[in-house]
Amino acid sequence: MKSVLKDLFHRFDREVIERQIEDELRFHLELLTEHHLDRNMPLPAAKDAALKRFGNVEQIKEQCVEITRNNRPLIRALKFILILVFLAGVCVRIFSPELHLTRIGDVLIYVAVLGRLLFYVRGLNPSQFNSQPENSSPLMLKDTALTPINAYDQSKRTPLERVISDS
Repeated sequence: MKSVLKDLFHRFDREVIERQIEDELRFHLELLTEHHLDRNMPLPAAKDAALKRFGNVEQIKEQCVEITRNNRPLIRALKFILILVFLAGVCVRIFSPELHLTRIGDVLIYVAVLGRLLFYVRGLNPSQFNSQPENSSPLMLKDTALTPINAYDQSKRTPLERVISDS
């Protein structure tokens, strides 16, 4: 009984989840490395190609941990209950002829919407919205401009100075 409870609560431990996901990601990286080794690549080049193909491992790990945390049965049950509360509020609001009952329907709708909004805000990760240069992305645009645009002419005059002196 004690081991069953330990396994049940162990499933929700973030460190255990991270270790399991790291093992899974390491397994996939090893498979990609073996695939590149089968193509007669040297080991360092195969590891580099596997990492390049796989992408940012830390970012993928964090996303997997968040997905695992969001798939908890209790969270899903609470979201389902909030949907039912919202539908009950809508039904009370539509089918009740008395004013005090429509207010109860409004309260049920507000509770459901605010509860769902709480789950949405709780799931946001502020680091997703920070602008950081991403060097490991294969979709990164390359800067191919040879020289920057120069607004000055040979006598070091700006366009405004040229217009004033030419007129």
